[in-house]
Amino acid sequence: MPQDAPRVLVVDDDPDVALLVKTVLQRRAGCEVRTAGDGRAAVDALPEFAPDVVVTDIEMPGLDGLELLAELRRSDPLVPVIVMTAHVSVEYAVSALRAQADEFLTKPLDNARLVEAVTRLAEEGRARREASRPKDVVLAIGAHPDDVEIGVGGILSAHAQAGDAITILTLSRGARGGDADSRQHESLAAADLLGARLFVKDLIDTEISGGGATVRLIEEVVREVQPTIVYTHSTHDRHQDHRAVSEATVVATRRVGTVACYQSPSSTIDFRPTRFVRIDSFLERKLRLLECFGSQTATRDYLEPDFVTATARYWSRFGGGAAVEPLEVVRETAEFIGAHELTRRES
Repeated sequence: MPQDAPRVLVVDDDPDVALLVKTVLQRRAGCEVRTAGDGRAAVDALPEFAPDVVVTDIEMPGLDGLELLAELRRSDPLVPVIVMTAHVSVEYAVSALRAQADEFLTKPLDNARLVEAVTRLAEEGRARREASRPKDVVLAIGAHPDDVEIGVGGILSAHAQAGDAITILTLSRGARGGDADSRQHESLAAADLLGARLFVKDLIDTEISGGGATVRLIEEVVREVQPTIVYTHSTHDRHQDHRAVSEATVVATRRVGTVACYQSPSSTIDFRPTRFVRIDSFLERKLRLLECFGSQTATRDYLEPDFVTATARYWSRFGGGAAVEPLEVVRETAEFIGAHELTRRES
């Protein structure tokens, strides 16, 4: 199933009609479809399935279609609803529209009209949700230039598309790994591609501390940026700078609600992600970010597109789709990505 496939909840007490609608939407629109036999079952399915569109019959036992519509408008006012019925009277249409249905279809259904309505309303519904979502303030912290882009380049690209404010904090200029000035310019190019703000500090490469000055530098940026989400290194890493930055970040961001650790090429087998974020639509942008670090690509195999793609593909075993970035969650009080279809919990 494509990552951006519309999710549709079909509600009808006639299993043949429900199956027909499901089959049409799956085959002609590529939708992910779930069915419910009555309004109450539909309400129970909403929190876990999070549909982009609800297609419901009116006449059903128990909670009928109009009562379900009223319940939807209370619990999830942004989800588009299509009401369908075998009755073609004006009264039915008026009742449905007064109850704030987005579309009214009569049975037998015109399959082309059904597909058009579902695909159009799915797009409109996602736009409604995105417009109503409070924007996040993202702070991504790395020990060296390119650390952040390797670990969460896809996730940051998703944040950028969602309109979130992004800041990258790099704590050293990476002098041990190449020319510091070149690496700083490369970091600026990557930040510009993301539309991100960049802070580059001048701690000594390979001698970064997990406390003291490192904590204070991170705290200064946190105070200025006021992030809602922070990404940083994992402590499960062979590189001492990475471990030190992880330890310092956890202390310096203690008042930030959501903090997660990304994987680096030097992560150990103890790296144990608990969240898998699909980046199918953002893998190409991640590769473009890594292309900015031209001084490193000749000597760092892990920057090669095939390596990056294979790593993302490996983690898709756990997160679905074709490409995933894994995260160890330190604490979480907010969504990692605004668009909910981009983020899936481990199943």
